[in-house]
Parts: sequence; structure tokens; C-alpha cells
Amino acid sequence: MSPVEIAPETLADRVDDLMGRARDDLATLVALPSIHIDHAQVEASTASAAWVAEAFAELGFATEVIVTSDGSPAVVGHRAGPEGSPTVALYSHHDVQPAGDESLWETPPFELVERDGRWYGRGSADCKGNLVAHLTALRAVGDQLACNVRLIIEGSEEAGGEGLDTLVRTRPELFDADLIVIGDTGNLAVGIPTLTTSLRGVTNVKVTVSALKNGVHSGGAGGPAPDAMAALIAGLASLRNERGDTTIEGLQADQKWTGFEFTDDQFRETVGALPGTEVLGTGTPADMAWSRPAVTVIGIDAPSTAECAAAIMPTASAMLNLRVPPGTDTRAAYDLMEAHLRKHIPWGVEVQFEPDTFGGAFSADVTGPAYVQLIDAMTTAYDGVPVQFAGQGGSIPLSTVLAQTFPHAEIALLGVEEPLCAIHAPNESVDPGELRRTALTEAILLSTFGG
Repeated sequence: MSPVEIAPETLADRVDDLMGRARDDLATLVALPSIHIDHAQVEASTASAAWVAEAFAELGFATEVIVTSDGSPAVVGHRAGPEGSPTVALYSHHDVQPAGDESLWETPPFELVERDGRWYGRGSADCKGNLVAHLTALRAVGDQLACNVRLIIEGSEEAGGEGLDTLVRTRPELFDADLIVIGDTGNLAVGIPTLTTSLRGVTNVKVTVSALKNGVHSGGAGGPAPDAMAALIAGLASLRNERGDTTIEGLQADQKWTGFEFTDDQFRETVGALPGTEVLGTGTPADMAWSRPAVTVIGIDAPSTAECAAAIMPTASAMLNLRVPPGTDTRAAYDLMEAHLRKHIPWGVEVQFEPDTFGGAFSADVTGPAYVQLIDAMTTAYDGVPVQFAGQGGSIPLSTVLAQTFPHAEIALLGVEEPLCAIHAPNESVDPGELRRTALTEAILLSTFGG
């Protein structure tokens, strides 16, 4: 228990009073384009990390900015609670995705703008909104912490997070906790409290097909000439059947999800499917998105329709994104996919594979004592609405690294994000009510944890 326990109603009032400051904090952070993969934004990333370190230092944290092995600035810190109390670690990341085509934004991407009750700007939800929720929760609790708190703010999550993964292994004392709260997910819908309990593993691989020494005229050689693009397309088409199920030979693809379920119509609305399009697969949307493997073609090298010529391409390449559910080893799944493509890309063409980093899947144990307290805090913050358990088709490799390094720790994923946020897309936004409820959840937890 905290030295003087704070009533949830009091914490709610404090969070309400802090929302103006939360907006100012978020505006400051959004204005810093901390894009780790953009070398032109090194100063913005450095400034973002410095601001985060100072903001938490003002709350009594001993903070440190560490330039990790991938060159990104991470912020770590610690604030002591009552003697003998347990430890909660709060994670988020201060790096963001690039804005992309700025002409698609209705407001400047690196300026926080309020519109229709939402706050717009790159990183407003993913993940600076979650970072601000941590700050707001700690400000609301003040000097009445019931536990020790560790701080983990990553600087390259959107680029794979290799730097922080290495830091966990080389300096584990900075991360050890009884409960690790990963503030990088969110709710099924606004106002529906949700804990993400399952993450798929991931790897990307570039597949290159070569068939000719040079391009040849399609009029003179079209027909008998081996066609690299056509061979690649044939191989890619073999990765799914007519229903959209993944069909990599030897890879299990019939798993079932046991938590929250979308209807087909709910899923169509969530992803913005166009009228008449089908929801893919022989399983439910939750089965397909959270419990089964999936391969997505995320890039392909081909002449544009405006610049193409009447020629057969000598080489062709595609970038594939492979997602695998908990219980399936990512590298083993990749090996099966490579063997499958070598078999199904036809005509004896040369095939090369260049795999990227392998991220493992994650599954949470929701039966521990920390989860019981977290679920109680979240239910209170959401005015009694029951907490839902959901999966996430995306990956947060750090979760797996932390689970392997600290098997005693309970790991929970939550946050301000929900389908309307459009993270990674133009016009990203956050619902300030979600930021408020996330902050209140954490404030209740931090003022009672271990009691």
C-alpha cells in the first residue's frame, strides 16, 4: 500500500486537472520528428530523448540517456518506492514513423492539432501518447507511490529495436521488475479496456528471381523466354489458397483464438475494407489475425506503369513480411517458407533469399497477482466496463526478449491506441479520453501495487 492510499476518485480528479499539461507535453514531443531511420533527424531524436529524461527527472527519477548499439538514444531511469516494495517497469518509445506523403495529411504531421475532439499528429498515439500517459499517471500519484518504478523509453522501436534488445542482455539490472507494463498497444475500440495478451513473431525477407542476363523484347521472345516477374508472381500466389489461408507446406495454419472475437462486419469496419471485399480465411478474423501465420507482400520491384517498356524482365524481387503466432518458432517458419518458394517458383530460375531480423512471438500469462491488480485498476478507470483480452497481429520483439530474460516478471501490454488512431498512416490521432483513462489506470496501479 502507499503511505497514504489515494482514492480512485481523487486520482481521477488529479488526472483531469493534468490533461491540459498532457496536451502541452504531447505537442512538444510531436513537434520533434524523432525518426530513427532518417539520418537527417538525428538532432530531433537527441532532443526528444533529452526532453523525456528531463521530464521524468522532474518527477524524482534518476534518468540516463544511453546511446544503444544501433545508435538510438534510449532513456532509462528509476524511482524508489517504499522500502521492500515490488517494482513496476513502464515502457514506451519516443521514436516515430516517417510522415510519408505529407499531401495526404489534413494538418501538419509534426504539429499537434485538435480536430473533432481528437489530437492529430505523427506519434500522437504511437507512441508519444503512451509516453505522456506514463508521465500523467506519475504526476497524479505524486509522492504516494506504492512501489518502485523503472523507466524504459526506447529510441528505435519503429526500426526494429535492436539497440534496446542488446541493452536488455548487457545491462539487465536496468529492466528487472515484477510487472513490466508495455505502453505500445491499445483498445479494441474507444472506451473498451483491452489488454493485449498475444503477439505474432515476425521476419522480413527479400526474394529475388533471376532468369535472363538482360531484358529481351517481349515481341521477339515473349512466350518461350523465361520470365522472372511471372515466375516470382507464380511463387507468391502459391503462398495462399483461394480462401486466403496461408499455405506454406509444413506450417500449421489452423489455430484458434479463445479471447475476444470480431464479427466479419466489425473487422471490415476496423480495417476500412471497401464495399464488396471479403474477409479472408477459413477461420474467424481473430483466428486469422492473432493465432495463425500470414505472409504479406509488402514491396515489389517492377517498372511503373508510366515507365515500363515492352520487355521481359531479367530479374524481379519482392519483400515479404512473415508473421507467426505464439507456439511457432519464427526461424523455423521462415525455413519452411523458403523451401516452399524454392519448390513453387517455376521454370528453373535462380532464387535468392535475404532474410531480416527474426522477432519471436509472445504470449502473456494473465493468471498472476500483478495481472489481477492491473485488471482491477483498469476496470475502475473505465467505470466498470469489463476488460477484454485481445491479440495483436503485429510484433513487439522486446516483449519476447524481456520474457526470456526475466521469466519471473509478468508482462502486460496496454495503451492509448485504438482503430481510429490510424497509426503509421497519414492523419494519425489520439482520443484524449483514451489517454486520460490509460493514465488513470496506471495511476491507480502505481498507488496500490503490491498492497
